[in-house]
Amino acid sequence: MSYQFTSESVSKGHPDKVADLISDSVANYIIDNNINYRAAVETLVTTNMVTLAGEFKSDKFDKVYIEKLVRAVVRDIGYEQDGFHWEHLKVYNELHGQSPDIALGTDNFGAGDQGLMFGYACNETEDFMPSAIHFSHRILRRLQSERTNNTLPWLQPDSKSQVTMSYDGINNPISIDKIVCSTQHKDNVTIEQVRSSLEELIRDEITEYELDKTDFLINPTGRFVIGGPDGDTGLTGRKIIVDTYGGYAPHGGGAFSGKDCTKVDRSAAYMARYLAKNIVAFGKADNCTVQLSYAIGVVEPTSVYVYADGKVRPDLADWILDNVDLTPKGIIDKFDLFNLDLPKTTNYGHFGKSDLPYEHIDLF
Repeated sequence: MSYQFTSESVSKGHPDKVADLISDSVANYIIDNNINYRAAVETLVTTNMVTLAGEFKSDKFDKVYIEKLVRAVVRDIGYEQDGFHWEHLKVYNELHGQSPDIALGTDNFGAGDQGLMFGYACNETEDFMPSAIHFSHRILRRLQSERTNNTLPWLQPDSKSQVTMSYDGINNPISIDKIVCSTQHKDNVTIEQVRSSLEELIRDEITEYELDKTDFLINPTGRFVIGGPDGDTGLTGRKIIVDTYGGYAPHGGGAFSGKDCTKVDRSAAYMARYLAKNIVAFGKADNCTVQLSYAIGVVEPTSVYVYADGKVRPDLADWILDNVDLTPKGIIDKFDLFNLDLPKTTNYGHFGKSDLPYEHIDLF
C-alpha cells in the first residue's frame, strides 16, 4: 500500500507561535511553581500590539512586570522591525481573576474542563514521532540555529516548513516527495539567494533520505520581507496540529499554551503521549493511539481507549486503568508539571523532546 502524508511546522517567530510563547511565559510567571495557582492566558498579536486576556488565581500579578516580560519575549524571538518591535509595542493586559465557579472544580484537582485528549507514537523515527512532522520541525530548528548564529544574517524570525513523505505501507516511509519552506528575510537579499541557500541548508540537515528526486518549493510566492505579527495576526492556540502529530493522529481540539496543568487539555494530552510512546517503545505495538476523556470537576477520567496496530486494545486500556493514576493530580505528580518550564514546550512541537518528563520511557 503506497501513499503520501504531509505535515507542517512553524518557527518561533510565526505570529501564532509568538502568541503561544507569550502565553506560556506569562502563565509560567503567574503559576510560579505553586500547585495551588491557576492560569489560562490568551494572547493576540498584531502590528506593534500585544493583548492579553484570560483568568488567573495567584498572588503574583504585577502588570508592570508582565509588560516587561512580554517585551523580553518579543526581543528574544528577534523582533526589532518597524511593524513589530519589542520597544515600541502597545501592551494591553486584560487578565482577570478566575471565576469562583471554575475554582469549585479545580481546587480539589478535578479536571479543569470536559474534553478528550489523544496521544500517539510510532516507530518511524528515533523520537517515536511521525516522519513528516519530525522533519518539518528539524528544518525550522536548523533555520533558527543559522539565524541565531548569524550564519545567514538576512534570515528573519517568521518561517514555515512542510514535508510530504511517501510510504510503502503503514509506518514505512521510503522517501521525501516534497519540501516546502518559506522564510521572512531582509530586503537586501535576492529571492534567488534565499532559495539556493535554504535548499542547501535543508539538504545538509536531512541526510536520512536521498533528496535528488525531492521537489523543493522555497518561498514559492517570491519575496517575503513583511512578516511576523505585522504581516498576519497571531493568536494563542491556533497551531494545535503543529504542537502535536502533524495531523497523523486525531486531536481532541484543545490547545496547550497559556494553561496550568490542572487543565486536562494540556496535562492529559501529555499523559496520553506518555502511554502511547511507552507502548511502542516497549515493543507492544508499532504504532499506538491513546484517548483519554474527562468531565469538568471530576477526578477520574470518563474513558480510556487504546488503538494499536490497526485494532482496538481493551487489554491495554484495562492495564492502564489498573496501573496508572489518570487523575489530574496523579498526572501532575507523575511528571512534576507545576515545576515544568512551560516555555520549553512551546516551539517545534510539545512531543518528541527527550528532556521533557512525559517523554520518558519507564512505564513497563
